[in-house]
Amino acid sequence: MITRRPFTMLLALAAATPLVFSQGLDAPTGRTILSVSGKIGAKNKGELAVFDMAMIEKLPQHSFTTRTPWYDKPVKFTGPLMSDVLAAVKASGTTVSAVAINDYKINIPIEDIGKHGVLMARLIDDKPISVRSKGPLFVVYPFDNAAMLRSSVYYERSIWQLKALDIQ
Repeated sequence: MITRRPFTMLLALAAATPLVFSQGLDAPTGRTILSVSGKIGAKNKGELAVFDMAMIEKLPQHSFTTRTPWYDKPVKFTGPLMSDVLAAVKASGTTVSAVAINDYKINIPIEDIGKHGVLMARLIDDKPISVRSKGPLFVVYPFDNAAMLRSSVYYERSIWQLKALDIQ
């Protein structure tokens, strides 16, 4: 049996919890490396959600090792799952339009992101990715997890030098 006092405190805590999460994103303190626009509920710069590398590093980090067409041996990628990035900005669309530093643009179905565990890598083999080496952010699929991922459709969606996402 729940006594009134702890139960009342539990209700008060539950009522206050959404306020913590509804405050949105912190403002970046370093150089912006990623901007997210479109159908998002959490913003920190006008209509955008912007991230510096420290903000990306604060998201849960995941790693996988996979073969790719761009490296001659399997490579370890580390960074947040794209689904965690989308959750941080409270995305509500069906497609992510990803844009690279050189303005290469590709659409990624949001369904892919959760289904395949797509990563926004910030490290390759435990080292930061320089712009010259496809960084600082690289969207990558775990190609070795399924034969269907080893195709031009998914290789093209693995955009490197990522600078922006637009949720549609």
